[in-house]
Amino acid sequence: MISTSNISLRFGKRTLFEDVNLKFAPGNCYGIIGANGSGKSTFIKILSGEIEQTSGDVIITPGDRLATLKQNQFEYDECQVIKTVIMGHQKLYSIMEERDVLYSKEEFSEKDGIRAAELEYEFAELYGWEAESEAAELLSGLGIIDENHTKLMKDLTGNEKVKVLLAQALFGNPDILLLDEPTNHLDIISIGWLEDFLEKFKNTVIVISHDRHFLNQVCTHIADIDFGHIQMYTGNYDFWLESSQLAAKQAKDANKKIEAKRAELQEFIFRFSANASKSKQATSRKKQLENLTLEDIKPSSRKMPYIAFKPEREAGNNILEINNITKNFDDEILLNNLTFKVEKGDKIAFVGPNDLVKTTLFNILAYEEKSDKGSFIWGATTKHAYFPKDNADFFDVDLNLIDWLRQYSIEKEESYIRGFLGRMLFSGEESLKKANVLSGGERVRCLLAKMMLTGSNVLILDGPTNHLDLEAISALNNSLIDFPGTILFSSHDHQFVHTIANRIIEIIPTGIIDKRMTFDEYLADENIRKIHMDVYHEVAVNL
Repeated sequence: MISTSNISLRFGKRTLFEDVNLKFAPGNCYGIIGANGSGKSTFIKILSGEIEQTSGDVIITPGDRLATLKQNQFEYDECQVIKTVIMGHQKLYSIMEERDVLYSKEEFSEKDGIRAAELEYEFAELYGWEAESEAAELLSGLGIIDENHTKLMKDLTGNEKVKVLLAQALFGNPDILLLDEPTNHLDIISIGWLEDFLEKFKNTVIVISHDRHFLNQVCTHIADIDFGHIQMYTGNYDFWLESSQLAAKQAKDANKKIEAKRAELQEFIFRFSANASKSKQATSRKKQLENLTLEDIKPSSRKMPYIAFKPEREAGNNILEINNITKNFDDEILLNNLTFKVEKGDKIAFVGPNDLVKTTLFNILAYEEKSDKGSFIWGATTKHAYFPKDNADFFDVDLNLIDWLRQYSIEKEESYIRGFLGRMLFSGEESLKKANVLSGGERVRCLLAKMMLTGSNVLILDGPTNHLDLEAISALNNSLIDFPGTILFSSHDHQFVHTIANRIIEIIPTGIIDKRMTFDEYLADENIRKIHMDVYHEVAVNL
């Protein structure tokens, strides 16, 4: 078990945490949530000992092993992939290294024999004989093919390195597992594998993620960082979100009797308890929720941005026709005779492991890039707005946010511009911030405000959930569900894709998979799984 006693962290006059007292028990998965900049990663680093707190203590049960997800992709470049995974259990790896050195000696003394016996005992106690097979199983589960297990880390792609570092953290059944954004750079298949792994994991997990589906699948508790305090809640992310909204609603119902409020709470808890499913969470969460009282739920103080895309006009039936678009990059074929039609009302999620493919297509359709051959034509009644993944150039200007947004607006009145900025949580002095000093999340909110001004009936969004906090992702998610026009988008957020898309297109090396179905239906389709296994394994082997 790991717990904190009166943890505080101060940077000069700024207090990030104050008197944090929490217990993280075995068998549970704790999701750490909070607005961008609230200190989620910092808190995990305090727990791991990477950052020293100003006061208070982190207490770990003696003998418990703690594992963390490393963030430096280049740290193990000269190491073999499978050995990098085993390094996650440093004691076992040290024993293995010492054994190898000992047995490689030309002359083996009596002292060496005694030490070898000690090492063999420790090696067996730590399940050393299963180490390589466990490491290989983790790598394969995360999509690292067998041929890459013996390569050096420097020979892998960036996304593959991230998967190896995740396997390293999971290796050897650690007692306490700290994961900071483990789903970043993972494809949907790998995220699903990780969800299954953590649902079966019997020890303590503490995780930071902006992926709501992931938090809902794996978390038994939510720890919410808000204004320097961390409050623990029973349940997954959706339960925390809806219970905090219920608490806010009940707080406004001043005239409602306590008995009525309790009945409303119990009905809400019963609904969530009845829907609790998925392995380890099901029974324990149901019991925990049923024991909650009115005082256990509290409204959140965080605000959602107001996002609403309102087309100036309805598009006709002809939206977009793409004919034989081909694009190569550094001798790699990204798009190969791509041909399909976009129809009115389509909300198409472009999925697949290669983000560059999706970005290239979107750039071409937004006239930011030219194809090598082929053509496309937008319908005469369409007007599109584009959210690019790489948006740094938009903010390389010495303008405050009012003047920055004004340059994209037909209406120039300051009160009108401030209204749009206010919807995106830039009110008062916040609206006078310089565009060139914004954080990643602030940039995204500004670009969404820019898109809202256009009145477009077609939206193209390349990774819009990147850098956003959970509240902003939910607000954007809801706005795109309600949007009456056509959407072409990509995202690694499972819930975002599933709840918005009515059509899935995956660009694969042999062509495209184009299905009118929900994302969950797409993932469950056995024929599509077979295509994935055949196509991607063949490509990986040929690399």
